[in-house]
Amino acid sequence: MVRNKLRSLYGGLFCAVAALGLTPALLNAQTYTFGIVPQFEARKLARIWEPIIDEIEKRTGYDFEIVGSPRIPEFETSFMNGEFDFAYMNPYHAIVAAQTQNYTPLLRDGGRELFGILVVRDDSNYQSIEDLEGQTIAFPAPNALGASLLIRSDLTNQRNIGFSPMYVSTHGSAYLNVILNQAAAAGGVMGTFRSQPIEISEQLRVLYKTTRVPPHPIVAHPRVPEDVQRHVMQAFLELWKTGYGRELLERVPIREVIETSLDDYTGLQGMGLDEFFVK
Repeated sequence: MVRNKLRSLYGGLFCAVAALGLTPALLNAQTYTFGIVPQFEARKLARIWEPIIDEIEKRTGYDFEIVGSPRIPEFETSFMNGEFDFAYMNPYHAIVAAQTQNYTPLLRDGGRELFGILVVRDDSNYQSIEDLEGQTIAFPAPNALGASLLIRSDLTNQRNIGFSPMYVSTHGSAYLNVILNQAAAAGGVMGTFRSQPIEISEQLRVLYKTTRVPPHPIVAHPRVPEDVQRHVMQAFLELWKTGYGRELLERVPIREVIETSLDDYTGLQGMGLDEFFVK
């Protein structure tokens, strides 16, 4: 059974271990940590990922510990410190993770592309993104790729639109702030927008879509042995080939599991996102 513990529950122990240059994976060669970017609130992430990781455990014989992060900034601090053995993260995070810790992308969704969306209240008068000039826009976090970085880059560099950003921790909170008239618009992605309860989504409409990029990869830290990385890759590929596995992965959402590499994400480096990434 997957052991799902938030970092806050054992942060002191982890810091002491990390200070010695060790991780749980090194203390027990068959146990690996798996970090997940907090697109949703913790309970929903657990419902999505625990059965997936259970299946990966059965197929590999390894134990995994899902490591939760309360917010995206804490997740970023963790992977930039090399605290995850494996992690599921956004594409720009993958670039930063490779630069800071030499994380390697292993797998991604080959059935879709990632893009950001701006949503507004369905009954609002906003008909184009130019109408958002000077307005407050809610984002889940500064460095969420589709839901924040791509949108802020487009508004600033392509459309020359001034706005006030408001960071509210999760995609769901961003959408809710629009419904409550706390923000004129919210940044998100189609996956999280479509997963909202109908009473939320029916009050919103998509005003704008950004450029499309390859979606979130699963990455591995270089301390993880190559044979372990291969076994985990094969387990995900085999899981996707089953009807039950496709059903589980669709909840992430991942429509088709394919192998990937850092080469798939280098195009992001030419999009001028560095000026919007908050360290």
